[in-house]
Amino acid sequence: MPEIKTFAQSGAQAFHTTRWTMVMRARGDAPEARVALGDLCEAYWTPVYRFLRREGRDEDESEELAQEFFSRLLSGQAIDKADPGKGRFRSYILGALKHFLSDRRRAEGRQKRGGDAIIESIESRDGETSPEMQLPDAGATPTDAWFDRHWALAVMERGLITVEKSFGETAKKRQFEVLKPWLVGDVQGLSQADAAAELQMSPGAIKVAIHRLRQKFGDAIRREIAETVDTEEEIAEELRYLIEALQAD
Repeated sequence: MPEIKTFAQSGAQAFHTTRWTMVMRARGDAPEARVALGDLCEAYWTPVYRFLRREGRDEDESEELAQEFFSRLLSGQAIDKADPGKGRFRSYILGALKHFLSDRRRAEGRQKRGGDAIIESIESRDGETSPEMQLPDAGATPTDAWFDRHWALAVMERGLITVEKSFGETAKKRQFEVLKPWLVGDVQGLSQADAAAELQMSPGAIKVAIHRLRQKFGDAIRREIAETVDTEEEIAEELRYLIEALQAD
């Protein structure tokens, strides 16, 4: 894993307002809340899509379902009753997705029986969000663990994209491409000596470049995670869980 600095080490004076906090503070149709929620949904598109694919759906159906799920989430009011204190945003998304799919199965069952297909809201009948949309399952099922692993992979991917974009089109962009395997642990058959030769750098300079790149990658991952939690302790917990999820089978 990349090196992760604390806020004190990075020089930050206070936590910024997270997207998740912004969604919770600016309830209803406040533009800033909807933009923040849209950004969060974009970040979770890949694990939701892969979850749908894993259930046996083809690419087109999975894309359509993912689009419908996020459209309902963005247009509905269930998100307004979500409580960050009762679970992580990734747990909320997974619970909401299960609820959405359960609604669809019931609707499809009614259609097969000749009944009217009334697809229910992601919000539950009593006006409160479903418990499974709020609370992470302490005894996570393999499906939950599988989703969390792909959440972790998506966080890593977004971190890589952030680091790559930071180089722009400068000459160092090539350095990122050559040294990227040392960020993702895919260095089998590679050596720092070969990388040094390709980039025309000394062995010592390569070590420093890899170290700095790992720091930058770690900071990018940390910023991704910090969008949905509010304290240093929660960020540390999510980082530990991310590592566990990546190591899961």
